[in-house]
Amino acid sequence: MATVASLFSQLLRHFPRTEFAALVKEHRAERHAKGFTCWDQFVAMLFCHLARADSLREICGGLSCCLGKLTHLGVGKAPKRSTLSYANEHRPAALYESLFWAALDRFRGQGSLGARKARFRFKNKLQSLDSTTISLCLSLFPWADFRRAKGGVKVHVMLDHDDYMPSFVLITKARRHDVKAARMIKLTPGSIVAMDRAYNDFRLFAKWTDEGVFFVTRMKENTVYEVVEERDVPKKRNILRDQIIRLSGAEAVAKCPHPLRRVVVWDAEREREIVLLTNHLGFGATTIAAIYKDRWQIELFFKALKQNLKVKTFVGTTENALRIQIWTALIAMLLLKWLHHLSKASWSLSNLAAMLRMNLFTYRDLGAWIDDPFDTPPEVPEPAQLTLSLPGFGQPAIPTKRGTSTRKPVATAACTL
Repeated sequence: MATVASLFSQLLRHFPRTEFAALVKEHRAERHAKGFTCWDQFVAMLFCHLARADSLREICGGLSCCLGKLTHLGVGKAPKRSTLSYANEHRPAALYESLFWAALDRFRGQGSLGARKARFRFKNKLQSLDSTTISLCLSLFPWADFRRAKGGVKVHVMLDHDDYMPSFVLITKARRHDVKAARMIKLTPGSIVAMDRAYNDFRLFAKWTDEGVFFVTRMKENTVYEVVEERDVPKKRNILRDQIIRLSGAEAVAKCPHPLRRVVVWDAEREREIVLLTNHLGFGATTIAAIYKDRWQIELFFKALKQNLKVKTFVGTTENALRIQIWTALIAMLLLKWLHHLSKASWSLSNLAAMLRMNLFTYRDLGAWIDDPFDTPPEVPEPAQLTLSLPGFGQPAIPTKRGTSTRKPVATAACTL
């Protein structure tokens, strides 16, 4: 006899139904709905990512096979393909965007996502900014035109290095330049942003410098500058040069008149020089290099998102359906990050996602499962049988001298409770 619900059901408990209902009401997501609720849609799309279902047929068929176990998920019955497709096309994707940020704030408030891997001496907020392109078939996604025979969308992410989860997400067409998304982000003074050289924009650099925001990025090779000061480089480190520069290009001077810092780092693994550009003049050169090296965490985030969840193939072709699938993928990523932080099994995130995929409807305690997924569930003891001696039933009466009758006193019957 199972004493706990399935692993999938225990994961869904981290999304309170009252909070979900408030978001549905806020976005008016169930307007004109007939039977198929937003919660049913959310469960189906989360199952799509955690079970790696490739199509609507696999989502609906997979849930239909577990029909007896769906009541623990708050779902009456498995959806039809046409019903789920229509919901993905017409239900607002902003509902799942709001759900992601609400759940992320709750997990962060509980300290359930771990801490920064690389430790720095400074206490500034460290974030990295980048985007990943998802290629699409132009004939199926004509609204996402990118090149002549290719479509695509971009997911712009600002990654918080305190827990390696996003603090800003923007989904646009692949044609949109990365700098345009960077201009939309509001940063707190004192924060540090690490980014690639695709975000080189001198007007943006000047704006951040005026606001007290620091950046570390790659310097473009055609940048025109003049050296104002040569600084001493630390010994026995991979720092080749540390210079204070001023932009000397005609347009660059007007866009960014502030002094900047140029740090040249030697990459021994690839045997090349990496030229960094920053507006932070106080940190050591090795710290600047370490900040840019930690930017690799956002690349690992995109890699985990694409390898473990369904964001490369889609079950709908409309823009709204694609946005719903991406936002529910981010919600699934949040759950995986939380499980990976709690687990004591020392396994990778991809192994965790694979094992969870094969045990979604396993009836085990989630906390015990993430620590030892290969252990068998404890055996439930058989109920003990108690035997009570009661007078027998159906025995013939024994006549007495006075004409009364009794039953045999020696006959007994076993009664099991």
